[in-house]
Amino acid sequence: MYKNGFLKVASVTPKLKVGNPTYNIKEMINILKDVDSSITVFPELGVTAYTCNDLFFQESMLRDVVDEIEYLLNNNPYKGIVVIGAPLEIDSVLYNCAFVIQEDKILGIVPKFYLPNTGEFYEKRWFQSGFDIVEKRKEVKYLNQVVPFGYIVFKTPDEEVSFGVEICEDMWAPFSPGNILSMNGAKMILNLSASNEVLGKREIRTRAILEHSRRNAGAYVYSSAGVNESTSETVFSGHNLIAQNSELLVETENFNQDSEVIYGDIDFNKIDFSRRTNASYRDTLNKFDFGIINVEIKIKKSKEYHFSKKFDSTPFVPKVNILSDFEKIAALQENALIKRVKHVRAKSLVIGVSGGLDSTLALQIAIRVYDNLGIERKHIIGVTMPGLHTSKKTLKNAIDLMNNLGVTALNIDISKHVKDHFDLIGHDGVTEDITYENTQARARTMILMNLANKNDGLVLGTGDLSELALGWCTYNGDQMSMYGINAGIPKTLVRFMIYNYAMYKFSEDVRDTLLSILDTPITPELTSNQITEETIGKYEINDFIIHRVLRFGDQEYRIKWLIEKVFDLTKEESNKYSNNFFKRFYSQQFKRQASPDSPKIIDISVSPRGDLRLPSDIDNR
Repeated sequence: MYKNGFLKVASVTPKLKVGNPTYNIKEMINILKDVDSSITVFPELGVTAYTCNDLFFQESMLRDVVDEIEYLLNNNPYKGIVVIGAPLEIDSVLYNCAFVIQEDKILGIVPKFYLPNTGEFYEKRWFQSGFDIVEKRKEVKYLNQVVPFGYIVFKTPDEEVSFGVEICEDMWAPFSPGNILSMNGAKMILNLSASNEVLGKREIRTRAILEHSRRNAGAYVYSSAGVNESTSETVFSGHNLIAQNSELLVETENFNQDSEVIYGDIDFNKIDFSRRTNASYRDTLNKFDFGIINVEIKIKKSKEYHFSKKFDSTPFVPKVNILSDFEKIAALQENALIKRVKHVRAKSLVIGVSGGLDSTLALQIAIRVYDNLGIERKHIIGVTMPGLHTSKKTLKNAIDLMNNLGVTALNIDISKHVKDHFDLIGHDGVTEDITYENTQARARTMILMNLANKNDGLVLGTGDLSELALGWCTYNGDQMSMYGINAGIPKTLVRFMIYNYAMYKFSEDVRDTLLSILDTPITPELTSNQITEETIGKYEINDFIIHRVLRFGDQEYRIKWLIEKVFDLTKEESNKYSNNFFKRFYSQQFKRQASPDSPKIIDISVSPRGDLRLPSDIDNR
């Protein structure tokens, strides 16, 4: 399956018999009848089994290998690319090889370069390293086919999909064939392995594969031998993994007595984006000449695509190490603010407290900072500024929160001030237009700035990353502050932080207020019955789009396709979300250009001094 840059791959551990190529090939064929992928990888020496030992010297078995590979070519039910492991004899010398096959054609043969010869491994007894032979031979004749041989990068004509192959121990070397192939255009590495199992090795193996996928800015598909290989003193577990860009997509280790298949969805667009944006990767290109052979492959594009793993609809929200991640985020915000407070010698912090999510989180951080520094909380000045449309619930939540936390609480009604301003500029004070909204937001910011001057303080900004990405803020209103403490945190993560503050950090009275704030619809309360998500859409979906755009470089057609699948939207709904996001994202860059300093908290940001460098006048629509 291949569509919109996603390619489905399969890693297989087959049930096999040691030294029985006939049985093993037939088992592979049975598996291939049902495999639903574009590329399928079998383990190292899977045609014979890895643990044949001196059987590798027997001519009868080597002849069976050739006969059974021919049988596979003549009876291959699989339309995709399959990679199998088998011994190859050249000039009476054996090489441990990977055969890359599509239907009845052998596309390429790749030898193993690093042969383990320590501990329980003594592979050099039977096989020769591929290092010397690939210098002399770039092709071999096998079953009347002239087959490319050596360092090979397999790629589609448009080069959207490309991969290379390495075998087991090659991955563990200081400078692996996978590194070489990645530096020469391979976006994915397939590894045929027979890695045995001992206590602690699974974790080491996983770290190695994740690091390969990170360092090479690509994908890694690992297929390992299973329990049926276990002979004498060595046990194999069938530990298969699929990873991309340091993320583990799927793994299994079931000590399964039967054949087992795992699937992964490789995002080649993500690989392209990461390589375009990774200066260290780019600097390694074209540095080393290893006589790379390029082989053209064909991968059919699918009309439909079914993902093997459900997408995380809230990718910014921690799912595993919840409390430790919460503490790390809180510590990042806390220490960023401590540095700024010390640097400017601020004697107070001034925060506009609306009873909404963002100002609530900013207030939690201010509390942590002052408690850490041993400063009385009364020097935190919380200001609630009810206006023309402030609800009783948000006003109560704001006042209760400030009082229960022990900060200095000010309640300044801005209604008269705003109406006076309407009179000054000739606004009727009734028409709820953009001027009507922004006048209130700017009035609040002016009050906060003046209070900060009066109290030798620092205005702590409350706006989050999601609002900045969408431009959901008033220029020189809530867009402006003296330090934007939340600007590195998306809205879904803001919710996560407040919930964990409520459950683990504060007493019951504060907890109840925080949970009430979480339960309140998001609104700036600048017009009648204003609900933010009715205008810009659900933050969960917008945050998912931000994640895909800034982390994966997704374009509009992919965003529409993905959110339709992830959030079960209609095409009309997904088009509306995507169009609205991109229109706002590009047109509102001028607000981000003038945004105050803010700490980077997650791996992306929209700061013009950090991750996102865009012109304000971009026009790509």
